[in-house]
Amino acid sequence: MSFAGRVAGGGDALRAERVRTLQINIGRKCNQACRHCHVDASPQRTEMMSDEIVEACLDVLARAPGIETLDITGGAPELHPRFREIVSRARALGRGVTVRHNLTVQLEPGQGDLPRFFAEHRAEVVCSLPHYTPDATDRQRGHGVFAKSLQGLHALNAVGYGRGHGLVLTLVANPVGAFLPPRQEDLERDTREHLRARYGIEFDRLHTITNMPIARFEAWLRGALLYDDYLARLRAAFNPATVPGLMCRHLVSVGYDGRLFDCDFNQMLEMELADGAPRDVRGLDAHTLAARRVRTGEHCYGCTAGAGSSCGGTLVD
Repeated sequence: MSFAGRVAGGGDALRAERVRTLQINIGRKCNQACRHCHVDASPQRTEMMSDEIVEACLDVLARAPGIETLDITGGAPELHPRFREIVSRARALGRGVTVRHNLTVQLEPGQGDLPRFFAEHRAEVVCSLPHYTPDATDRQRGHGVFAKSLQGLHALNAVGYGRGHGLVLTLVANPVGAFLPPRQEDLERDTREHLRARYGIEFDRLHTITNMPIARFEAWLRGALLYDDYLARLRAAFNPATVPGLMCRHLVSVGYDGRLFDCDFNQMLEMELADGAPRDVRGLDAHTLAARRVRTGEHCYGCTAGAGSSCGGTLVD
């Protein structure tokens, strides 16, 4: 059965609720080229959000007090020339800011003060760390990335992140292979114990995320002849209890070119909002996005498998 049919169960299609998070992908340029990256980001990508679209996103934020959080992603979003301005202006509007941060970008020229900048603006920093062991992380993100990530984590700890000062440091772990993530609470406990004892690193929480069978990870699955088995595993693990919490129900994703999507994954698949919904962020009224029909595909089984998966981690206990 299709994902749409499975979710509807003979009833209505999946519908969104009030938009609480505006997620913006401000560019696909990154200092890394991770194997699991669903954005296909790399140092060779040149796409960047234009000044016009940046202003349109901030205008939406200013006009929609119901949007509580600006979630900034990429690529490495810090490589956008207006990244710091975007953070500053969003915070001046009283919104929470979440930055999807890969840690190693701190070592790029001119980026060494990022931890202090984050702290000054009290941004939540969400950092990818596939696993707490060097080999597993480097297999997915490149040789030497684990060691560089530790440097980044130490720098964040040094300015107060992860140390109970209200500066939230979140780690994101995803499987290094074609299987579902372990129980989030268990991996958080194990990661905290290991990083604290071995490296003296602290963090606030850990989110697990399921690898989506799209883009670079899909290519790896197909090359390893694992795509059909992996999709079957996701389908078999479908959990209807995850549906109410799906991130597409309270989030809208804006591409670097201003187009609108139900989530970051749909954005990478060029699945724009359903017919009748606004297509572009310019002049967008967030109220028009409530109760819209969410576009779905077979990749959506990744968000509903097991305990569920989203930009905020698992969806059910």
